[in-house]
Amino acid sequence: MHRHISFSSHREYRFYQGPFASCVANGIQAVNFLGDRFLRRYRPSAGIEELYAHSVNSAFSPTEDFLVTGAPHASAYYPRDFAWFYPDVLDPETILDSEDAVRRVRLLDKSVRLMLEAVRSDVVTTTIVPAGNDRYIGVNYFSLPSDTLLGILAGLEQIMRADQRTSSYLAMAQGAHAGRLLLGEYRKDLEKAIFQLAGSLQPFDDNGLTALLCDVTAPRSAATDTRAERRRFVTNACVYATFVRGIRLGVIDQIELEGLLGRTLSQYKKQLLGLFGKHGYITHSLDSPSEPGASSVALDFVNVHQGFWDLSEVSERALFAATTDLILGEPRFRIPDTSHFLVSTDNPQNKVIHKIAAPAYQGRSCWPTFNVEFADRMLEYDEFSGTDKYRSCARDILRDIRRATETHGGYQELLSEEGQKYRTWAYQSAVAHSWFPRFLTVWSRAFGTPLLSWNSQSLEVASA
Repeated sequence: MHRHISFSSHREYRFYQGPFASCVANGIQAVNFLGDRFLRRYRPSAGIEELYAHSVNSAFSPTEDFLVTGAPHASAYYPRDFAWFYPDVLDPETILDSEDAVRRVRLLDKSVRLMLEAVRSDVVTTTIVPAGNDRYIGVNYFSLPSDTLLGILAGLEQIMRADQRTSSYLAMAQGAHAGRLLLGEYRKDLEKAIFQLAGSLQPFDDNGLTALLCDVTAPRSAATDTRAERRRFVTNACVYATFVRGIRLGVIDQIELEGLLGRTLSQYKKQLLGLFGKHGYITHSLDSPSEPGASSVALDFVNVHQGFWDLSEVSERALFAATTDLILGEPRFRIPDTSHFLVSTDNPQNKVIHKIAAPAYQGRSCWPTFNVEFADRMLEYDEFSGTDKYRSCARDILRDIRRATETHGGYQELLSEEGQKYRTWAYQSAVAHSWFPRFLTVWSRAFGTPLLSWNSQSLEVASA
């Protein structure tokens, strides 16, 4: 039976920023993380089908106000996650039933509207912390974001195009209509914010190689941000991807953007690739003291789904393959005896806070979802190059993520250097419920068949 979705009405949101608001937000976060650390019960290891059903029901609960990762991150909302980790929330192959479809569409609509209201209030931030009664605090824990607008555009685009996927769920068409209304309502606010981002770029010269960067003088945050480095590839790739999505959605005009940049969009990207790829592979940061080689590469170069990389170009495929081969060939990138790839070969800023309260994301740790994106970019490379160079490696990555999910009783945000749940004194790892659908989508692409199928209202597991 089809249900009509009642979308959230326009509400009066209030947003706060500043030192005092950040202290309040930090206190809310600390209480939540400590409570989660000592009170959350682990789910025992189980089959992938049981764990997925539990994750979906937890992630897309009708009681949620925002599409959150999972425990312990439910006390804060991360706009950038929409680009990096949630691109297949509305993939019909990952939806359990019509009720699940309704919940996902409604939650995505509520989440996108909240973030658009923040943009309208000039709060473009990495983190939004609820403070009660439709009041929210915008916090940048390390630096200003480079990918929040990208995340918002990605979430908006996903809901707008929900009806373009083959599906029997009426909720998809209803969601697409709601998304188009959101775009019409907030187009001017997004346009203003994107042009402000474009106007903040600064020229950088490196022995004759020039490019516009978002982080010449100060670091910008993007997904893994605890190194607080300047001149990072991933932060600047996110800015480019923001422009591309903004143009694709009709939020900004390409000619007007190129006039502001002083170059065409293709030239802008070519200069970025020339600067970060000057050694023949993608360097993580231009400020990195590392010698050329695998020590100057990081796994997050794979960037977002439908983001920076256009692997139809021979030159881009060459850079991608060279960087990928450095990672595959360097044992320090791998959890031993697995295809779990760590973010980088070292962990340059593993400070006291990372050992006591917060995980060290940017270094000797493994993000399953970055590995999923790595596998997906490998599959794209093979498709565009007409080869079968990386498919087996992509499949190995996905098999190991499945194994870790079943072993640890849920889809993990982070694994330690030893392949275990990442723990500090105040943090006991995170169960990333909302990232699970993306894994299933890429699995289907890699193996040509879904990992899970829904028959007679039960989950069945495919062999692989």
